[in-house]
Amino acid sequence: MTDPAYHRLGLSATASPYAVLRAAVRALHPDTRAVRGFRAARRRFYRQMLCAHAARQAAGDEPSG
Repeated sequence: MTDPAYHRLGLSATASPYAVLRAAVRALHPDTRAVRGFRAARRRFYRQMLCAHAARQAAGDEPSG
């Protein structure tokens, strides 16, 4: 099962990893991005989004525009 947060990014399966990362950064609230103590959690979130995207590409899912 794919992460619900990944679905909220609204990306196509053909999106580049950089596009996934940009969408994930924009998905976070600016205050969340500003707190230094959340750095490890932010990095974990970004990695989860990249892994979910890679799994979707490996599965060959159709774009969900």
